[in-house]
Amino acid sequence: MAQVPATKKMKRRALRLAAALSPALAERLSPVASERAALALRAASAGQLRPRAERVIFLIPLVGPHHVGDWEAVTARLAQTLESFRRQEGAWQAVICCQERPPLPAALAADARIAWLPFDDPTPGNDKWRKLAALCEHLGRMATGPSYVMSFDADDLLRDGTVAEMLARQEPGYLVETGYVMDHATGDVALAGPPSAAMPLRKPFWKLCGSCLALFHDPALPQSAAFLREMTQHEHRMFPYLAALAGRAPVPFRKPAVLYVLNHGENFGARRGRAGFKTRFVQRFRITDPKELAKVAEDFPAP
Repeated sequence: MAQVPATKKMKRRALRLAAALSPALAERLSPVASERAALALRAASAGQLRPRAERVIFLIPLVGPHHVGDWEAVTARLAQTLESFRRQEGAWQAVICCQERPPLPAALAADARIAWLPFDDPTPGNDKWRKLAALCEHLGRMATGPSYVMSFDADDLLRDGTVAEMLARQEPGYLVETGYVMDHATGDVALAGPPSAAMPLRKPFWKLCGSCLALFHDPALPQSAAFLREMTQHEHRMFPYLAALAGRAPVPFRKPAVLYVLNHGENFGARRGRAGFKTRFVQRFRITDPKELAKVAEDFPAP
């Protein structure tokens, strides 16, 4: 299964304008599956008081051992990701979808908040989006109340305090506009964020990394999990648009929320031959101030 292509920007604008008037009107513009799911969720949520989210659920599609050269290194980075969750204050759960249960350190293996979802689809080729679909379908079988749901790559790190921020603010969704990108090969770190007068070529984090959006999910609405499933079949650059179309327009996190690590040998983007521009991004916007680098290390401590 390949990623679903992005909708043209002009059509996106037309759909958002139509949806603001009426989801039924937007349906006349031939929306694709994700947009239909967004409009269905928008209609189902209209006029309803949004309940309070009780936890954050992280959905992790993990590459299978048959697709990588160093499974031990992959699971070691997964452990670092999970440790960044364990440092959070507030309720959270993580579900890892993979062909094989990943070996984890004892403390992580014993943590009831971390679950494994077996994946046995033998279809050849890249299976990341099929795993994301399986994870979203699994949401309907989880015994959880209203939550925030965030797809999260198994080699990224979450800033301390991010779960607490989500549960305290209770917004419809959260977008990682600012975040750090680290080149593992060189140790250099760059801050991704919206362009500015001083840095007109800088990119917001959500255009660079898939661990970029947390959305409110109400399990009482079947349209909610259905929308998340369709949304995650797209590249992450479509996420903010689809969330807004669904009536879940996200707000930015108050601080850089995620650290994305490049060039560690098993990056998904590298396997697709698409990591070069991100490496150049780090070099162009790398942080050189020792105090700022120390703050990054403080917010994303090594396990």
